[in-house]
Amino acid sequence: MATISSMTGFARAAGADAVHGWTWEARSVNGRGLDVRCRLPPGFDQIESAARAAVTKRFSRGNVSLSLAVTRQAGRAQVRINRDVLDQLVALATELAGQVEAAPPRLDGLLALRGVIDVDEGIEEPIEMRAARDRAILATLDQALDALAGARAAEGATLVAALTAHLAEIADLTAAAAGHAATQADAIKARLQAQLNELLGSDPPLSPERLAQEAAVMAVRADTREEIDRLRAHITAARSLLAERAAIGRKLEFLAQEFNREANTLCSKSTDIGLTNVGLSLKAAIDRLREQSANIE
Repeated sequence: MATISSMTGFARAAGADAVHGWTWEARSVNGRGLDVRCRLPPGFDQIESAARAAVTKRFSRGNVSLSLAVTRQAGRAQVRINRDVLDQLVALATELAGQVEAAPPRLDGLLALRGVIDVDEGIEEPIEMRAARDRAILATLDQALDALAGARAAEGATLVAALTAHLAEIADLTAAAAGHAATQADAIKARLQAQLNELLGSDPPLSPERLAQEAAVMAVRADTREEIDRLRAHITAARSLLAERAAIGRKLEFLAQEFNREANTLCSKSTDIGLTNVGLSLKAAIDRLREQSANIE
């Protein structure tokens, strides 16, 4: 069953075979789309495409960063002495021995010089062994991504609870705006009548056509029922989205913008301090909803 997930999470998974040990770290943060970044050690570029595909299969949004660390098991490294370099250093020390008063070079000092000792970890591997190791590393990545999906889902459950609470607050404030005296028919009618009386008494008097236009504009500006109806519709739509248990982040962010549009119009139409205060509280609640929506996948 699909779940609502956050875009933020972290997970780690480790694995090993007879030669190598490896650790995957997977991090994700908020993003407008899905952006995958891979950091792989030298010699492992061949698995990047499969790693990206594994992320795309599981997630639809978020900036996801994958990091792979690979080590060779103890006892597998080979130490080689670069005898050409060592011979040149010994010859130079012998040549300078009669020219400079100094103690003869010590063996440990010579071996500590750069280029004398090479640690070779690049043991040749059969193609089949390398392919098997790559498959094992990708299987470990699947474990890390499963854990990352679990972390995102766990935070998503917390976000759903917060979003549900914000929607309940918005619903209560919308009901308060609808029930406010300034939004009732009698209050609107009285206010329009007063404004019309003022227009009728203007000097020079307005033409009937102009008077009708002004009356229509005042009626539209005074009536907030349309905004309240749309707010109620948006609340219903948002609750339906939360019930879908899917990747709803983009839709929820769009609804938050529509919520804000209606709240702004409600405040701009208000001529009553009480309704204005309700509208401002509504805008604050919608802003909290928008912030949380931006975290949803």
